Amino acid sequence: MGTPARRRPAAPRTGLQRTRAEHAQETAQDYAELIAELIGTTGEARVTDLARCLGVTHVTVNRTIQRLQRSGLVTARPYRSIFLTETGRKLSVESRRRHEIVGAFLKSLGVPEGIAHADAEGMEHHVSKETLAAFIKHLKRRRLRA
Repeated sequence: MGTPARRRPAAPRTGLQRTRAEHAQETAQDYAELIAELIGTTGEARVTDLARCLGVTHVTVNRTIQRLQRSGLVTARPYRSIFLTETGRKLSVESRRRHEIVGAFLKSLGVPEGIAHADAEGMEHHVSKETLAAFIKHLKRRRLRA
């Protein structure tokens, strides 16, 4: 009998692979947050609404929704509303909270509200837990709401 096959260790992620994985997570967070917002304000989230809000085509939204379904974040059927799973709801709440903390921190530095909101939209995905904790500590010292 031959020797057992050896498993090769997994290759370390390249910078590009890491960036793509982070981008996929960012997209999932944005979609989960927007789906929750649409359901909260209009009672449903539809592909056309997502496409309009995100400024992308319905084809892009459909492909992303399929990916989110495979990840267990949403449920959807063709030509029907899109719903968040429990995991998707948790992701949307976490994402919204991160956005609020970053926005409040920026405003505490004197950044105008509209700009702070727009800047927080991109930053929320890339801020570490440690940095968020520092933001919260700063806001508490200033007695501001995070």
